Amino acid sequence: MHTSPIDPTTLTWRKSRRSDGGNGCVEVALSGAIPADAPHKAGRGPLVLFRDSENPTGPVLAFTRSELQAFFGGVKDGEFDDLI
Repeated sequence: MHTSPIDPTTLTWRKSRRSDGGNGCVEVALSGAIPADAPHKAGRGPLVLFRDSENPTGPVLAFTRSELQAFFGGVKDGEFDDLI
């Protein structure tokens, strides 16, 4: 069984300057290179990771830079305005 190739405790996590100063925020970190034997997104370079600041040992979401560029492009284009 393969374990996660990324140890979140070794990363530098940061919050937005727009954070209210509490823990109700999302934190982001950049992973190092992903090992070739990683079961997911292997060979796609570093991953951008997100976690809930209130649960730093909880689940971590991982995205490639191209995935985030596509999402943020949609945000800038207003594709998700009806959700908020």
